[in-house]
Amino acid sequence: MTASTTGAQRIREFKMPDVGEGLTEAEILKWYVQPGDTVTDGQVICEVETAKAAVELPIPYDGVVHALHFDEGVTVDVGTAIIAVDTDPGAGPAPESAAPAVDATSAPAGVETDAEPQGRQAVLVGYGAAPASTKRRARKPQPGAPVGAQTGVPAQPEPVNAMVQAELNGRPAAAAPVAPIAPAPQAGRPLAKPPVRKLAKDLGIDLATIAPTGPGGIITREDVHAAAAPAPSVAAAPAPAAAAPAEVGVVDAAARERRVPVKGVRKATAQAMVNSAFTAPHVTEFITVDVTRTMKLVQQLKQDPDMAGLRVNPLLLVAKALLVAIKRHPEVNAAWDEANQEIVYKDYINLGIAAATPRGLIVPNIKDAGVKTLPQLAAELGELVSTAREGKTSPAAMSGGTVTITNVGVFGVDTGTPILNPGESAILAFGAVKLQPWVHKGQVKARQVTTLALSFDHRLIDGELGSKLLADVAAILEHPKRLITWG
Repeated sequence: MTASTTGAQRIREFKMPDVGEGLTEAEILKWYVQPGDTVTDGQVICEVETAKAAVELPIPYDGVVHALHFDEGVTVDVGTAIIAVDTDPGAGPAPESAAPAVDATSAPAGVETDAEPQGRQAVLVGYGAAPASTKRRARKPQPGAPVGAQTGVPAQPEPVNAMVQAELNGRPAAAAPVAPIAPAPQAGRPLAKPPVRKLAKDLGIDLATIAPTGPGGIITREDVHAAAAPAPSVAAAPAPAAAAPAEVGVVDAAARERRVPVKGVRKATAQAMVNSAFTAPHVTEFITVDVTRTMKLVQQLKQDPDMAGLRVNPLLLVAKALLVAIKRHPEVNAAWDEANQEIVYKDYINLGIAAATPRGLIVPNIKDAGVKTLPQLAAELGELVSTAREGKTSPAAMSGGTVTITNVGVFGVDTGTPILNPGESAILAFGAVKLQPWVHKGQVKARQVTTLALSFDHRLIDGELGSKLLADVAAILEHPKRLITWG
């Protein structure tokens, strides 16, 4: 084997995989490795967030990290190289890795990519995105163009005097003359190490606005700190006589506003809610019910040996009540197929539970919830909630839902008008349980009362069917023995 062949196999580019069915991009949340770190096959190198969930990515080979192509917080298209790994670090200095945007067919010698010449790219989940049907030709050199423009390497600018460089970085120029420094970075992506990029991001500094002082035109930490430091005060020139004085007490509103990019789970949720609200005709009905007996049953179940180690709460019994009510009215469990103009009736119930997470609202679901026993339902409900709070919910766990429960009562809210999860027929809002005066056996007594709200797709469920479903859920919660007699 020749040296060139060995070099061509050393640097391998790991590309952003499709971590869900048909997803096209993902945001790099956190790098677990840095250039120079040793990695092994299957080791997690980073955490990325898609429109559905946060996923950890493993590297599929051994080696030493040669380069990270993107910083944390950057959204990367599926199929783009995100990290370069030297798979033979003992063979001497590593060749330069290709830039992330370089196509596999035109990668320079010394770089091997994981792209396949034909077919769809291998992914962690699903089938991935189809390869592009067209390829971009290399541009012909233009007469008289700079060398960098013809070779693809930007021409280096003339060295900048250190005093001017210091002024550009926001520092006062030194009185004593200093030697010229290295050239500024190429006119493209600024040169900086990942820790320096993260520092600039944390300080809100655009690297493209910083003049580098490091060797080879690399931006240093000192350059970033200098750019972030306030500029020295300069005596203001007298304002023109014709200028009108600023209004006293007027504050620029933009200075007190923050803009956050919409991406990840928040973006997916927003799109889903808009599509649902303007596609499915929503109807919401409400009912207030005495749940005193259900709350007593919750306390009894907590002492039951069969429920030992399981999380027992009112939501568990509300979920079971909804499942029993759907069994009594199976026509509720359906979906509208707009393309084929058909109603799809489902003989299984995938029960979604709306969960608020730091990244936004997600709705994972319990598969085949209708056939599970109460202990099984409690176990899966507890695992679902804990996984969601940790941000580890998989895309598969959030697909295929048929009906959903949203527990707004944990926030002290009586009820609401929930929006359907796309593709589902109904969603039940469970409000706060409060001690209220209630007529019980002919007398006004303090009872534990809650309000339920059921939103449903009026294309699938008419008023009578929706009312019967909601009334049955309330009847079960008022007399939980119906879980046995109706179940």
